[in-house]
Amino acid sequence: MIKLLLASLLLPLLALAVPAPGPDGTYTLSAPGITAKFIPYSAAITSLVVSDRNGTKRDIILGYDNGTFYPVDPNHPDYGAVPGRYTNRIANHTYELDGNRYFTEANDGNGTLHSGLNGWSRRTWNVSEVTNSSITFTIRDEGNSSMGFPGLVLGKVTHTITANTWTTKLSAKAVDHKTPIMLTTHPYWNLDAFANPATDLVLNHTLSLPFGERMIGIDGTTQSTGELPKVKKGGVNDFVSKPKQLGASMSDPDWVGNCGSAFGCSGYNNQWIVDRGGPDMEKAIATLSSDWSGIKWDLYSDQAGVVVYSCYWMGGANELKKSQGGRASSGFVKSNGCVAVEPQDWIDGINHPEWGRTDKQIFGPDTKPYESWISYKFSTF
Repeated sequence: MIKLLLASLLLPLLALAVPAPGPDGTYTLSAPGITAKFIPYSAAITSLVVSDRNGTKRDIILGYDNGTFYPVDPNHPDYGAVPGRYTNRIANHTYELDGNRYFTEANDGNGTLHSGLNGWSRRTWNVSEVTNSSITFTIRDEGNSSMGFPGLVLGKVTHTITANTWTTKLSAKAVDHKTPIMLTTHPYWNLDAFANPATDLVLNHTLSLPFGERMIGIDGTTQSTGELPKVKKGGVNDFVSKPKQLGASMSDPDWVGNCGSAFGCSGYNNQWIVDRGGPDMEKAIATLSSDWSGIKWDLYSDQAGVVVYSCYWMGGANELKKSQGGRASSGFVKSNGCVAVEPQDWIDGINHPEWGRTDKQIFGPDTKPYESWISYKFSTF
């Protein structure tokens, strides 16, 4: 009887301990050294606060103060989102599956980006479970709700915050039809929180891709060509020989056009292949750091590729959060003002069976569900 009485008294207290959304719909999770906020729209992270080397707390994720702005944002940069059901690009907005030709929405020139304008990064997910340190979102994606993607898919994303670490587990089950599935998270980083008095850009951030010896070849419009070129030692895309700043190759003739020669895109919007095996599977696939703030993260994932986008197309229309900015900042995100680093399988692998990625990108009712994980571990130096 006493145990039952204690349980009845404790249950309301436990319920109160579970985080509720704030007035703007954000859920706040925390652990030693880290605080993060999430919203159901696109299962997105909207804020991530860690301390710099001097102990000053910095929000190093791009986003908005008000979570209700995400669905109506006319620029829609996929801030912190989970794109799906097939992330990144599909060349010529088409693919073939079991002898049938499917056409997806051409929302990126002649290609498809993040499954079109009704992909998972443009949907409000369900909040299925929430604790002080984790939140789980689920989505029911009916066949052809995004053009050209057959069959019902049930998606699930769990964000977990532990000491100095943000981890995401992603899964999806194709219920009644074979279909492409590939997921990732899409955070944009500025490890200085735009407060560096010398610059509000990320060209001073240092990147290492220790397994990035090959890339997915792209044409002038950033669509995959089917080629898998080796990284030129000392060239624009060489982050494997040694770590280097994102802006270190600006004087290289290959800098302009590297992320799309048809548009004159300078910098990075490319994918590096993660070639590793054995004990290397436990190592970080990317490291990003800032000498000014002293903030660093190491990125771990089971994925076989990593996309780096240095925000060339940010045109000064996206306002910073109130906690971000400094003397060098205009209050808006400029071109090269951020960088997205996204672990995922090989871009457009569904159009290149010769790559052997089919079992990593095509799923059906008779296959195992899609599963992947991504973990950022933060430190200072």
